[in-house]
Order: sequence, then structure tokens, then C-alpha cells
Amino acid sequence: MDWLEMVGLAGSVLSSITFIPQVYQTWKTKSVGDLNLTMMLIVLLSTIVWLVYGIGLALRPVIIANGIICILSILLIYFKFRYAQK
Repeated sequence: MDWLEMVGLAGSVLSSITFIPQVYQTWKTKSVGDLNLTMMLIVLLSTIVWLVYGIGLALRPVIIANGIICILSILLIYFKFRYAQK
């Protein structure tokens, strides 16, 4: 593994963990009032597009980062509907 791939993997890890505090906080408090559904759907769509791109070019850092962000985005969207006040 060369240094450039290591930088890419480090970036993918850092990008991926940005959503973890929000997912944890939402799960813990079950409060979703401040989550913007439009933003979450845009993030999900963009990560799917990046994931397809990464898979098509076999770019491991892109696949890792966007695969994790995709899963975390789906969780936030699920929480948005699951914990919404009725």
C-alpha cells in the first residue's frame, strides 16, 4: 500500500466517522426535530452516486467511506420516521 492510498483510507475513515455522533445522539435521545429530511436524502443520494463511482473504478477509499456514510444516512432517515412525533 503506497502513501497516497493510506492518505485516502485515512480520509475515508475521517469522513465516515463524522456521522457517528449524530446517529448516536439521535438514537440516545430519540429526538429528531432538528434533523432535516431533505438534507439527509441529498446526502444519501450523493453517497450512493459516489459509491457507484468508487465501485466502478475500484477505489477502495471511496467505497469504504461512502458505504459507511450510506449506512449511517439510512439509519438517520429511519430514526427520522421512527421517532417522529405523531
